[in-house]
Amino acid sequence: MDPVPQTRPQTAPALRRAPVQQRSAERLARILDACAVLLDETGYERLSTRAVAVRAGVPIGSVYRFFGNKRAMVAALALRNLDRYAERVSERLAATPLLDAHGAIDGVLDEFIAMKRTVPGFALVDFGVPAALPGEASDSSPGSTSDEASGAEGDTAIGDGEDEGDGEGGSRGEVEDPNRLVAERICALLATHLGRPADEELHRKVLVGVETADALVRLAFRADPAGDPALVDETRLLLHAYLGPSLS
Repeated sequence: MDPVPQTRPQTAPALRRAPVQQRSAERLARILDACAVLLDETGYERLSTRAVAVRAGVPIGSVYRFFGNKRAMVAALALRNLDRYAERVSERLAATPLLDAHGAIDGVLDEFIAMKRTVPGFALVDFGVPAALPGEASDSSPGSTSDEASGAEGDTAIGDGEDEGDGEGGSRGEVEDPNRLVAERICALLATHLGRPADEELHRKVLVGVETADALVRLAFRADPAGDPALVDETRLLLHAYLGPSLS
């Protein structure tokens, strides 16, 4: 069975410049990988572009070539997380083509729980950006006046000259309404897998399911760093009861 088609997020990437060359794309991936690991180690408040550059092994100018500040960098990580989550769900559904509605719901929930447990940075930043700190700029445009965007601590916001020729990217530093983006992706995947239209009613129900599951999974991981099994089971039962009839 072919992989279930995926929709793409409708939010502009939080990049000053989109990578075109392979070398540039690899550097961007290293930056986001380092950002994810440091989120686990230091949390969002203590995260800095300088620390990410050091961990990624790239000049600080390479970080500023892509991002105006750390908030834009974390927003890009959140969008990458969404892409990877959708890929995992798609592969899960494609691997078991005879899944019923409850089995499909289990796949969506289980992949989310697995990422919470195993993917660096995902426990803190899954598909959205933490609330802005007092005085923190939320805009990642080249004209941002935040300390990081202006090259505080002796850093420079000028690129290192190795990525010339890259295209201009979006200037947004936020993932707007991340649960709506998640619901859009999941609705399309489930509708295609189960052979039913992704109509307005299904979109609404999947959005409610995503919002509910997000709150309950957060509760489960507050109760137990590995996700409280009893609370995860309660989340599963709730999703079965609410979404199952609409997906059957």
